[in-house]
Amino acid sequence: MKKNLAVIFGGASSEHDISCISANGVLSNIDKSKYNIYMLGITKVGEWYLFNDDIALLPQDKWLNSKSLKKAYISPDSKIHGIVTEDGEQIKIDVAFPILHGKNGEDGTIQGLFQLAQIPFVGCDVTASAIGMDKYITKLVLKESNVPVLDARLYTLSDYADMESMMNDIENVFGYPVIVKPVNLGSSVGISVAKSRVELANSVDDAFRYATKVLVEHAITNLREINCSVLGDENDAIASECEEPLHTKDILSYEDKYVSNAKGSGSKGMASVSRRIPAELTPEKREEVRELAVRSFKALGCNGVSRIDFMIDADTDKLYFNEINTIPGSLAFYLWEPVGVPYKELLDRMIQLALKRERTEESLTFTFDTNILNQASFGGSKGSKM
Repeated sequence: MKKNLAVIFGGASSEHDISCISANGVLSNIDKSKYNIYMLGITKVGEWYLFNDDIALLPQDKWLNSKSLKKAYISPDSKIHGIVTEDGEQIKIDVAFPILHGKNGEDGTIQGLFQLAQIPFVGCDVTASAIGMDKYITKLVLKESNVPVLDARLYTLSDYADMESMMNDIENVFGYPVIVKPVNLGSSVGISVAKSRVELANSVDDAFRYATKVLVEHAITNLREINCSVLGDENDAIASECEEPLHTKDILSYEDKYVSNAKGSGSKGMASVSRRIPAELTPEKREEVRELAVRSFKALGCNGVSRIDFMIDADTDKLYFNEINTIPGSLAFYLWEPVGVPYKELLDRMIQLALKRERTEESLTFTFDTNILNQASFGGSKGSKM
């Protein structure tokens, strides 16, 4: 019997458009002989709609003009276990598949909704999603797991209020060049390299446009960026092929990822980025990257598919964890095909991992029967003291 699968796309996030591109790829490749697909789109202002039209409308938000749109949402009520439409229709969902990048979709927010609704969902759970979205906390967790990371400092709005002191601290700790990042955004939004005090001021201003906390770290001058995807869960996971993205600036920018290779509405998101697959690495370095990717994935408690981005200092050949994308653009399918996992199979494995997690959690005890209420005294008794 087919399972009912809800694919959620869009989102109230600066990465809304990328989500629509990724969802287009997923919906084009998912095995429709196994799943009844329900498409739930979320607008940039957070409105939810059930969408039942051509998926070619997803890029550039053309889906919002579809006559098929019907107001709908996922209910947190576990008895409903699915979608409620504006006219009161209830649709039971067996698995939710969020294709949401960034805020409200990749940070544990919607994962918490699925958990309340008791709907199995693809990808990382609430904890792993929240940790993976915060670049600074991710570094702290992985440092405890002996994963090599660059030292970094976190700055808040209170630091930003005294810009001169903040920049003095950055110069004293790191010197130049430095990389400045919003702590909880992906797709290279708000990220830049600063090589002088003037550039630093511009970088800090730009990063604080997108986040209330900003991470600063030393920028490797002779940098190679190497990415690797991981599929599985915290108990059993495998690594994909490695890639080396090619970019036009010091770092892989938003434009490199999503604009420079896009023509009209035909962008394939991260799948269209100029890259070397496989990356030009020695066999030993390739295995080091893949092993560290799996170790990082497990240490963070991830599930489904993530893409882990590494940095190699070409002067020292040292490898550093950079960041994790728990719902990567295009689900990093292009890294799995070279190792014999086609897109359709990748999606099916991710769904099966969601169902596996549900079976595991169903075997656990979440309630504790007790007669404590019968034994307790709730005020009014003689001799009680407050």
